[in-house]
Amino acid sequence: MMKQKIYWRITAAIAVLLILLTFTPLVIAPGKTDPKLFSMPYTFWTSILITIALVVLTYIGGRVHLNDDNDD
Repeated sequence: MMKQKIYWRITAAIAVLLILLTFTPLVIAPGKTDPKLFSMPYTFWTSILITIALVVLTYIGGRVHLNDDNDD
């Protein structure tokens, strides 16, 4: 029970950090298109990577929360 709560908080904290990172100049840099990956500008492919990470965190959070409900 306590481990699931810790895992949930860690997952939520990482998700919040990724969301905040999305709106920093590291991702949204005015006029920055290089480096390109598969002919996609920098902002586009970094946003895709952050979205994939958020989907994985959502899955992990769902599994942790599901296990937490079963313990009650």
